[in-house]
Amino acid sequence: MLKRISPPVLLLLPAIIVLVAVVLFPLLLSFYSSFTPFRLTRPATLFTFIGLRNYIRILTDPVFLAAFVRTVVLLTIALNLEMLLGLGLALLVNKATHGKRALRTLMMFPMMFSPVLVGFQFKFMFNDNVGIINNALQSLSITHDAIPWLIDGNLALLSIVIAEVWSSTSVFAILILAGLLAMPQEPVEAAKVDGCTSWQTFRYVTWPFLMPFAFIAMTIRSLDVARAYDIVKIMTDGGPARRTELIWTLVGRTAYADAQMGLANAMAYVSIFLSIAFTVYFFRKLALARTQIGAEW
Repeated sequence: MLKRISPPVLLLLPAIIVLVAVVLFPLLLSFYSSFTPFRLTRPATLFTFIGLRNYIRILTDPVFLAAFVRTVVLLTIALNLEMLLGLGLALLVNKATHGKRALRTLMMFPMMFSPVLVGFQFKFMFNDNVGIINNALQSLSITHDAIPWLIDGNLALLSIVIAEVWSSTSVFAILILAGLLAMPQEPVEAAKVDGCTSWQTFRYVTWPFLMPFAFIAMTIRSLDVARAYDIVKIMTDGGPARRTELIWTLVGRTAYADAQMGLANAMAYVSIFLSIAFTVYFFRKLALARTQIGAEW
């Protein structure tokens, strides 16, 4: 039997078996369970098929819809801030005349921290009593009372946005800097000869070339933010009063605290569909940007 299988397939067979066992089978099982009322406390419910009832339930559940909207808001704000800050950092590092290697290393520094460590770091920084943020604001006489960063619903969400932006702006900065280093200088010099201002050169020459790199970074980060869990879990655990509850923190709570695994898997697949939608959108933008570069350059 094994002699009939070609050597390349035979060599790949162990890896294929492992992938099927640890990736494909759990994926199919979780997708199937999203169509069942499966509870961890009642294993027999895994074999009760209820169709789209879980999906209908979550799409009419105000708690899930609020978490969904909050996730989209976080994704939109975080991506835009990260792109603007990353673009600024990349331009500054590219303009530097000395110490470019050191600056690139420093730029990558936040990426070295795990999301769990970032969550603990910012939870301490935004602490009402001993946090460095409140101590600095009070020392500078900007405020006399401690600001409830992680207790007030709006401020807690803002704190999470700040943590996300700090930890991942480097993704945009590195990719955009790579675009700047790969960019030919002839069009820039031609624009200067034609009398273009710095802003016009950036808008009509530099930015169109950098757009594919920015869209690649947006694709990567949209997948990360759409499944944000670690930082939110550590900093607020979805509180106060679920004001910072995102899709994946709600999925975790539904699956393990409430033991409703079938319902939680339905929520998870809705989040996956959201990630796919953003990925398709950014890939279309990327293809359009590449087409424009090919047409213009």
